[in-house]
Amino acid sequence: MWNSFDTGKYSGMIAETIRIKGHNGDYITAYHSRPIGDGPFPSIVLIPHMPGWDEYCFETARRFTQHGYSVICPNIYERFGHGTPTEVAKRMMEAGGVYDESVMGDCDASLSFLRNQAGSNGKTGVIGMCSGGRHTFLAACTLDNIDAAVDCWGGGVVGDGKGGTPQRPVEPIKYTEKLSCPLLGIFGNDDRSPTKEQVDILEEELKKYNKDYTFYRYDGAGHGFWYYDKPMYRQEQAMDSWNKCIEFFDKHLK
Repeated sequence: MWNSFDTGKYSGMIAETIRIKGHNGDYITAYHSRPIGDGPFPSIVLIPHMPGWDEYCFETARRFTQHGYSVICPNIYERFGHGTPTEVAKRMMEAGGVYDESVMGDCDASLSFLRNQAGSNGKTGVIGMCSGGRHTFLAACTLDNIDAAVDCWGGGVVGDGKGGTPQRPVEPIKYTEKLSCPLLGIFGNDDRSPTKEQVDILEEELKKYNKDYTFYRYDGAGHGFWYYDKPMYRQEQAMDSWNKCIEFFDKHLK
């Protein structure tokens, strides 16, 4: 929970960019933050959102580390070159997007990296916002050894009925039966992607297969309401759902 730490207890972390082997053995850059102190620690893969592998992702990784988690955020846009996050994201969009297969390969490599760290407790979670929420759901259904997943307003989990693309060949909802871990969903009721109706469809599918899930749906909030650097930020809804996210990860990973 926010501000629940003991003021007399040591707190410290290391945060840095590293290189890991990602999809197809490609070396990719990743942001890795981890606590200093007595372990072992649980781990989280933070999947970047559509704005890119950006400063918000780095700050969010450190925020989870402040709460006792080793976090890795892989640069899933590595194949589009380097530059500012905006420049790289623009090239990614011009190319038609990033391939699901590539993102899942990078996430699987990130999970393996975390589990093999000396300070790991063996538990790993996945979280993502926006397109990262979609990728989180896809990972929780198709990758092994994920103990908990948090989908934050993941657009595109439920498709628009227009069919797939080479980058996104299958709607993630079609994999729901294979969901292998508890799922937390955080959504704003004013969002347009996903809409309330699309969240309803996903929830019905989860019920159909008797999956372990919990959804929190917030009035007065739209897409990206955790993003404190943008007008879409909603303080009350953001902090309530942030605490629910920490409680969820603590329950399943610590």
